[in-house]
Order: sequence, then structure tokens, then C-alpha cells
Amino acid sequence: MSQADTPPAFVLKGSMLAISILQLETGDLEQIDNALQEKVEQAKDFFQHIPLVLALDKLPEDSAIDLPAVQRLCQQHGLKIMALRTEQAAHIALAQSQQLCVLPPSGMREKFISLNEGNPQPVAEKIVEDAAPKLPTQFITSPVRSGMQIYAEDRDLVVLAPVSTGAELLADGNIHIWAPMRGRALAGVKGDASARIFCQQLAADLLCIAGIYKLGEDLRRDPRWGQSAQLILDGEQLKVSPL
Repeated sequence: MSQADTPPAFVLKGSMLAISILQLETGDLEQIDNALQEKVEQAKDFFQHIPLVLALDKLPEDSAIDLPAVQRLCQQHGLKIMALRTEQAAHIALAQSQQLCVLPPSGMREKFISLNEGNPQPVAEKIVEDAAPKLPTQFITSPVRSGMQIYAEDRDLVVLAPVSTGAELLADGNIHIWAPMRGRALAGVKGDASARIFCQQLAADLLCIAGIYKLGEDLRRDPRWGQSAQLILDGEQLKVSPL
């Protein structure tokens, strides 16, 4: 097979907000490395220390993926994988073994990033397709322990028990945690920028709304750390405010 006939190692996409999607179409590490090198050289300033969602939902079913090796390649090129987008059980297990969040396959149409010479454009339009009717709120009354993941599809999520470090909450709508929150919470997973996160006791590892996130190390510097708080999107910034 000639180089021209070789399928691309991946497609790099951008979200409506400040997070990018690295969509793998092969598990071949050499192809991924070469393609990353080529892409980063086009826009070195843009591809430095940016967070990524690694999308595995377009990989052929028989493709093996060495996730730790892909993570190392990304780090070598200045990229940081924050989450996986997949629905395959094997990939979800890989993500959990690497302490990564897991996102469901996208329900949006995406356009490719256009990286023009000398003027990279890191933002690509995402258009939300017709939304499914919002379902009744999902309630969780038992503790959410490390390694557990709860996804409230097309609805809000209310948790009435503690959430441990290493646990994940995902919702297409709002997330309410009326107990100590030490894990990860991702609201507005399908791109709803109006979603909010409410915490009775803010001590989270990561909080994210529609792709904009804050890590625990940033949250600890906020005056609301350890207290009740709500998180909202203001433009492309995630803001913490009192309840």
C-alpha cells in the first residue's frame, strides 16, 4: 500500500468550547506518532498543553489500542488526554484503569478544524441535532464509590449521598450533589452550555460543563472550596459561585 493510500491515523476535531477531540481511526502507534508530529508542526502554539478527549468510537471493532502508549505519545507532543469517548466495555475498562473520565458517543454533527498556515483556528462549529425530550430527573441515594460511573442520559442527575474520589457523574442536564463531592462531575455532556453543577460540599477532582472544566488543583484555590457552591458557564469560563 502506498503512502497516499494509507488511511489517516486520526482525525482531530474541536469542540464548540475549549476542549479538542482526538478521534483515532487506527491503533497503529507509528501512524499516530507521525500524524501527531505533522499536525503539531502546523500550529505549535495551539497544540501546547491543550486538554483532549480521545474518541475511540470510530475505531474498527477488531482494532487493539494501547492506551498508556497513546497517552505517552500525546504527552510527548504537548497534549493531555482528559477523557475517553467510547461505549465499548473494553475501552471503558481501559479508561478506568488509567483514571480517565468516560464520555458517551457524541450526539452532534462536527466539522473539522481548519489549521491555516500562520493562523490556526482552534474552534470548529458544533451543531446540536434535535434534542430528545428531557426525561424525569434521576435520583441516586447510595454512596457513589471510587470506580463507579453514573450517566443520566437526557435528564438531570441528583445525588443524595457522598461521591468518592475516582467516581464519575455524567449528565446531559444539570448535576446536583447534596453531599460531599470528591469525584468527577461532567454536566451538559452533549453540549448544553446552560447546564449547572450544584455541590453541597465542594471537594471535587474535576468539574466540567459542556467541555469546559476545572481540575481539583484549581478548585482548591477557590474560596468556595469545602463549602456549598454552584458552577456555571460564563462565556468560555467555568465560574464558581455561592448557592
